[in-house]
Amino acid sequence: MTTRFRLMLLLLLFFAGATLLWAQAAKRLILKDGSYQTASKWEVEGDRVRYYSTERSEWEEVPNSLVDWPATEKWEKERGAAPSSPDLKEAEEEEKADKAAMDAATPLVAPGVRLPNSGGVFLLDTFEGKPEVAELVQTGSEINRQTGKNILRAAINPISSTKQSIELKGMHARIQAHTDAPELFVDIDEDTQAKRVDTQNRFRIVRLEQKKDLRVLGNMKIAIYGKVTQQQKFVETRAEKFSGDWVKIVPLQPLEPGEYAVVEMLGPKEMNLYVWDFGVNPKAPENPGAWKPDTTKENAQDEYESPVLKPGVKKK
Repeated sequence: MTTRFRLMLLLLLFFAGATLLWAQAAKRLILKDGSYQTASKWEVEGDRVRYYSTERSEWEEVPNSLVDWPATEKWEKERGAAPSSPDLKEAEEEEKADKAAMDAATPLVAPGVRLPNSGGVFLLDTFEGKPEVAELVQTGSEINRQTGKNILRAAINPISSTKQSIELKGMHARIQAHTDAPELFVDIDEDTQAKRVDTQNRFRIVRLEQKKDLRVLGNMKIAIYGKVTQQQKFVETRAEKFSGDWVKIVPLQPLEPGEYAVVEMLGPKEMNLYVWDFGVNPKAPENPGAWKPDTTKENAQDEYESPVLKPGVKKK
């Protein structure tokens, strides 16, 4: 037996074993039209069935109403239980760990709506009785198209006694909450929950004052020895670790109609001068680029719109 023949035989045995293992692991999710999807596992989430396709090696979805459950269960019973395999168990454990990590990075904030794993600052709103999520972009002296974890920072440097007025252009923020109790979710660096300041004090909400065509964030008087006197109108909030690196910020009292901003405290005497602004106006039109459950927008987005909030899911 030549070396080349031995190698070919070993390859054939390997592929035969791999095919057998795949066949043992694969199940059939049978649909009412007679077709089926091969999957290693699935789970029901509301009116959707989420399954891991063994053909495409990714999580996909199909409406629960299209699944023929009696036929699926019958096929499973006739096929019998697949023999266990150490390799299969290891693969399933790795799959569970990957899913847990993805769920932590892209947490569910409303039925059918997840935050993106790219990070950023998002506002959970309610428009016409339905949940929506809108992304806030950083605002300084002008709109800066920085999203996700690619953020801008500029801090007040107390090198001399001075009084600084922090102003934002325009009378209104682009994103307006229609509820007086919006929830905000923040993930702006590799470890949002453990940077510089504790979670509760790192992110604050400030009420802005409207002045002509500007919004005034506040005044800060900085003495030469470094003492900072803040004159912002901070809103009382609760900031808590949410999921993965995400931090959830919730106002403790209903927000009055007006203009607000999420600010990042870089330390006891420093604040990031680039902020994330939003307003509260129940009568405002729907936010541009807002994402909601069962959205039909897959990839269409303008320069301000947030990414698809549930990546890796193909709707059938």
